[in-house]
Amino acid sequence: MAIRLEISPGCVTAFLEGEIDHHNAAALRVCIDEAVEQYRPETLRMDFGGVSFMDSSGVGLVMGRAGIMRVLGGRVEAVNLTPQAFKVMQLANLDRLAVIRQKARQRAPQRKEGQHESE
Repeated sequence: MAIRLEISPGCVTAFLEGEIDHHNAAALRVCIDEAVEQYRPETLRMDFGGVSFMDSSGVGLVMGRAGIMRVLGGRVEAVNLTPQAFKVMQLANLDRLAVIRQKARQRAPQRKEGQHESE
């Protein structure tokens, strides 16, 4: 599992790649939470376009980040979901906590970028 962060005014975008399961979700949480703490964005966008497999840990990842962003007065967007992941997130009622979309809207120009690898 790899994660690439893109920082733009008011937004942190986490581009997720590979598999999201209970073995690597903790490392993803740490990386994303550190970026949210540092940049205090209005929007945390989690881009699932590069995710090849996701178990319930992916739902938990979005749910936990939604709670953090709510406390900070921001919001979470989960975008580029596969049809199956989109349906799972809808069934989990994540659309009440976050914006969930199968496609991403066009991103703002890039300002800073960092990449992290997790196991």
